[in-house]
Amino acid sequence: ISVSRCLEMALLLISHPFSESPTRVRLVGGAHRCEGRVEVKHNGQWGTVCDDGWDLIDVSVVCRELNCGAAKKTPSGASYHPPASEGQSVLIQGVECSGAEDMLAQCTLNYDVFDCSHAEDAGVQCENPDNPENVRLVEGLGRCQGRLEVFYQGQWSTVCKAGWNLQASKVVCRQLGCGRALLAHRCCNKNTQGKGPIWMSKMSCSGREANLQDCPFSPLESNCTHGEDTWMECEDPFELRLVGGDTTCSGRLEVLHKGSWGSVCDDSWGEKEDQVVCKQLGCGKSLFPSPKARQSFGPGTGRIWLDDVSCSGKEESLELCRHRLWGYHDCTHKEDVGVICSGMSY
Repeated sequence: ISVSRCLEMALLLISHPFSESPTRVRLVGGAHRCEGRVEVKHNGQWGTVCDDGWDLIDVSVVCRELNCGAAKKTPSGASYHPPASEGQSVLIQGVECSGAEDMLAQCTLNYDVFDCSHAEDAGVQCENPDNPENVRLVEGLGRCQGRLEVFYQGQWSTVCKAGWNLQASKVVCRQLGCGRALLAHRCCNKNTQGKGPIWMSKMSCSGREANLQDCPFSPLESNCTHGEDTWMECEDPFELRLVGGDTTCSGRLEVLHKGSWGSVCDDSWGEKEDQVVCKQLGCGKSLFPSPKARQSFGPGTGRIWLDDVSCSGKEESLELCRHRLWGYHDCTHKEDVGVICSGMSY
């Protein structure tokens, strides 16, 4: 490194308010370490950044500083949980980066915060470079349950139950984008147990890690067989889809529950419920089709998961609307909900 570069870095550390700590930026509440609400440390205090003027260029600098991948989105920091506490300050009102900076501290930062609340906290979403494909669940119903396998030293291996615990299960469910960990127990029958190598390691996860690679592990004393492979189950993420239409923005509504897709009964269903579905799918506005058009997508098969759904129309997800318990209904598939959104030509 050149003498001039050393002097430049020294002046930066002396003059910039972030210089009191080697930790300058962190992301809180995301699904992995490269996503979340932006927090900065200033004078020994962690605080948030206002989203006034916050754009993808600013996000790219944060991604670079945290050794993450490319900038993907500028999400609202208020969408991440737990939210910033009332006692936490908004430390920066505005950020201006050129995109060439190595760290946020090198951008123009406005510390004169006068009209920004935590509802305006900035967020960051970068590509996750930690390879989330180093863990998977196979042989189950859907991607959130099954026999646990890890990719280690160039090969997929099953995991011995003797070295596994709930804390490690929590990490896997988070890494896969599934919900909370439900079960981890000994696998399987002869048709679903593994046949390759077995990862003979004991995990020491705290349960808060974003990636299984972040957990320390040590050699396992037990000699396991495939009859002791670990089987895991996580809560399904709330997913929905439209099937049978001309595009992904029209069709019979189906929701995913317990690894299976099922339909929704049209009892109490109306325009507000349509609006929530179209919004959640990124398909524009509801065209609220006639009853005849709703039936043009054909009846579903299998489970009817939801009935008596009631939304205000402002929800970001159908999951937030009121409905009967999963699987409880008094409908037939002739009453399956169909939705048409403006994100398609019909």
